[in-house]
Amino acid sequence: MITVHHLNNSRSQRVLWFLEELGLEYEIKFYQRDRKTMLAPAELRAIHPLGKSPVITDNGLTIAESGAIIEYLSDTYGSDRFRPEPGTPESLKLRYWLHYAEGSAMPLLLLKLVALRIATLPMPFFARPIARKISAGLLKQFIDPQLAIHLKFIEGELAPTGWFVGSGLSIADIQMSFPLEAAAARGGMNDRFPGIHGFLERIHARPAYQRALEKGGKYELAS
Repeated sequence: MITVHHLNNSRSQRVLWFLEELGLEYEIKFYQRDRKTMLAPAELRAIHPLGKSPVITDNGLTIAESGAIIEYLSDTYGSDRFRPEPGTPESLKLRYWLHYAEGSAMPLLLLKLVALRIATLPMPFFARPIARKISAGLLKQFIDPQLAIHLKFIEGELAPTGWFVGSGLSIADIQMSFPLEAAAARGGMNDRFPGIHGFLERIHARPAYQRALEKGGKYELAS
């Protein structure tokens, strides 16, 4: 039996979604973030030394990292669904998006989250103007311009079919769901990106996605 070690409001939601798309049986072990630090609880280190989510266990294996989990599930249970034929240009494109999601998109979104929090952290009153100036400078001079470049790129890539690879859902779409939900939740996405908005609407409307939400619990990034 596959066990998903599921942290609230985290990347593990897309693992639940993929399991639902595959129609597999699985169980969920729930973990909650610390309300002050927003970090995962120490109990997750008993499953994997880094104490991060998602992590799954299956047939004596412990697998971490969203991309690795999604590829493992696809290789083991997918029967070539949700991915193109190996060795094709589409297969190379799929591999690109699997790496791009965490290698290029998420670092910028994490930087934005940190910059936004800098201005709201508890601190002496005399330090607040300095913190706000640093935060505003990071956002204006680097983070938001870079995010705009990436969102424009993604918008263009989605334009031909509305999906990242081919004309239907693939594991690239599942992997890219989290950064795009994070971008929508943290601002910076407006009417300039109708393709990205449409992509999010399509995946959120899928029955498997809805089932994953019901089983995984409240998921604020998708709200």
